[in-house]
Amino acid sequence: MIDRWLFKRIDNSALVVFRALFGLLITIEAFGAIFTGWVRRIFIEPNFTFNFIGFEFLQPLPGDGMLWYYGIMGVFGVFVMLGYKYRLSIIIYGLMWSGVYLMQKSSYNNHYYLLMLLCIIMSFLPANRWFSLDAKIKPSISRISMPRWVWLVIVLQLWIVYTYASVAKFYPDWLDGSFPALLMQSKADYWLVGEFLQQGWVRYAIAYFGLLFDLLIIPMLLWKPTRLPAFIAAIFFHLFNSFIFHIGIFPYMSLAFCIFFFPAEKINKLFLLNRKKFYDKAEVIVPSWRNILIVVTAIWFVVQISLPLRHWFFEDDVLWTEEGHRLSWRMMLRGKTGHLDFKVVEKGTSDTLIIDKSEYLSRKQLRAIKSKPDLIWQFSKRLKEDYAKKGKNIEVYVNSKVSVNGGVYRPFIDPKVDLASKEWNHFKHHDWILPSSSQ
Repeated sequence: MIDRWLFKRIDNSALVVFRALFGLLITIEAFGAIFTGWVRRIFIEPNFTFNFIGFEFLQPLPGDGMLWYYGIMGVFGVFVMLGYKYRLSIIIYGLMWSGVYLMQKSSYNNHYYLLMLLCIIMSFLPANRWFSLDAKIKPSISRISMPRWVWLVIVLQLWIVYTYASVAKFYPDWLDGSFPALLMQSKADYWLVGEFLQQGWVRYAIAYFGLLFDLLIIPMLLWKPTRLPAFIAAIFFHLFNSFIFHIGIFPYMSLAFCIFFFPAEKINKLFLLNRKKFYDKAEVIVPSWRNILIVVTAIWFVVQISLPLRHWFFEDDVLWTEEGHRLSWRMMLRGKTGHLDFKVVEKGTSDTLIIDKSEYLSRKQLRAIKSKPDLIWQFSKRLKEDYAKKGKNIEVYVNSKVSVNGGVYRPFIDPKVDLASKEWNHFKHHDWILPSSSQ
């Protein structure tokens, strides 16, 4: 029964069209990062980057090297779009994207994480069997079908993302509309819509439309009677997010995913020049590597389902501690502001110095570090290393207060702890992060 479900051959129109759209979008992502100055601001201008802890060996290339790096990524994005040397191209793009994703956290975005996951998934899928240069050059690989597990993997991954994004919104500041109102305050000067977005009822519309959209969009796309209304809602939702929040390619990639829910004949007519062939045979082909596929896929989804739950195993509220926040689809969920000072004390002396953070950090890094305990810890370690090069052995103390969603400022980091002497633990709460109830 499971073999019939997983390995039945179905039309591959959605996959090959999505590959072309996905390739276009990742090309735009790479070249756009160059031409908007994003690469320069994030990798070239700062003195250093905040890596994901454990990936410090990944460092930006010197000089203008990161511009060339992104340019090469863009070229491989074009190859993915055209289906040229597809497997090699998507693997190289995925590896290069993973490198820059893990290289910096100042501009962290859940969508960047999703793009890394999609590159991994797409590298295993037969997305170049039609509508590609590979199939033109080597007709023997041409296919108009794919196994059903390909479709299932895509849909399950999307379902996990959207469901966790919805569940994360079930907390007071979202449900009472206070955080959506806070989000809209920063958009008050937007052309045409700024004043409209400040109206009282808008905060509740955003809060509950967003929550219900994330929760229901996949089931509604799967069910034929609600598919068209769901697609219309998706167009509105994602274009609104693109216009208001400027979140890059993600809204358009999300819309591209919708083709996996529509009949193959419609996709053929719209995108494949009304391809006459349509694969609807009841053919089941079970590969020799069936067991490996099932085990690897099962492990993948266990990890995908587990990672967003890990914050429940840490003390205190993830909105405060940030422990377990990343890789968890907690998107546009809260606003945090703060202020902090780093005090350096040379061991064996009474000499103290308040660090001028602007001498070390870019403006974006200065904004990010105020409320992120891992960035605060990493900067403390950086200070200790820099002073060690001068022959000085120092301690680093932090005075910090943070406000969540416009609330009162509370002490965030224990000012009595030498942060530079502490080690980071990915699986344990750090007791130098003060409780959220601190006054």
